[in-house]
Amino acid sequence: MNENDKTPYVVSSKSYTAVAINCAAKAGEWIKSRLGSVKQLSTKTSPQDIVTEVDKGAEQMIRKLILTHFPDHAILGEEGVEPGAEAAARALKAAQEEEYLWIIDPVDGTTNYVHGFPFYSVSIALAHRGEVIVGVIYDPSRDELFVAEKGKGAYVHGNPTYVSKESQLSESLLATGFPIDSKVNLPLNMAELHALLPRVRNVRAGGSAALHLAYVAAGRLSGYWEHGLSAWDIAAGALLVQESGGAVTDTDGRPFDLSVRNIAATNGLIHQGLLDTLKEAGEGSVR
Repeated sequence: MNENDKTPYVVSSKSYTAVAINCAAKAGEWIKSRLGSVKQLSTKTSPQDIVTEVDKGAEQMIRKLILTHFPDHAILGEEGVEPGAEAAARALKAAQEEEYLWIIDPVDGTTNYVHGFPFYSVSIALAHRGEVIVGVIYDPSRDELFVAEKGKGAYVHGNPTYVSKESQLSESLLATGFPIDSKVNLPLNMAELHALLPRVRNVRAGGSAALHLAYVAAGRLSGYWEHGLSAWDIAAGALLVQESGGAVTDTDGRPFDLSVRNIAATNGLIHQGLLDTLKEAGEGSVR
């Protein structure tokens, strides 16, 4: 396909998608400009679960921009919720009753950001009555903007994204993330890694759930799974994968919705193979 054959992806200035793009781009540039200047670190649930003033500042920036355009919309942001799975579930349940709900992760990959490892992103999604209709993920390090609208496809910098074509696990490059919960999810994740590594080409762990999902959508990863996530980690990315032709479920194969905490996202072709291997590994470990 040459440059002239590409369908330009244009959004109107007042659309939900345009606002999401504007928020992600502005917050992303600000986050990047603060790189290396983080002085205050605090922890949430564990020493691995960190938050910085940049996370909080970026979320405030995004909230103000959204409410300027849509003052009646609800916002669910990571930094506005108490730590822990139960608090996240409660906040989501309360927010899902709203007609329009923006779901924000201002810095997905805070640990990477703090260490200067350039794999972090801004994730913004909009749900209408519980269904995600817009998903935007911005990677400031590479200046890559991933955009999806329900029923209209997914794009990176205006070019349509499509999932990869690997049909066998043995040809596949997967990604995962290591859970903060060391008692249940981490041992399970290790058992799954042990089962999958001999059967796939390789496994990566980049440290940003949103970017892993964007990479599945763009065909750079064949699949991705992770345990113990929240809606703000995966809402935008799940829509990107679906609109790029891929499959998104929980790790037991149930359809994706905003309450999913254990996610499996693939090109669709290897989905059942991934689920079967995860199930096999889970049965051999202590849940």
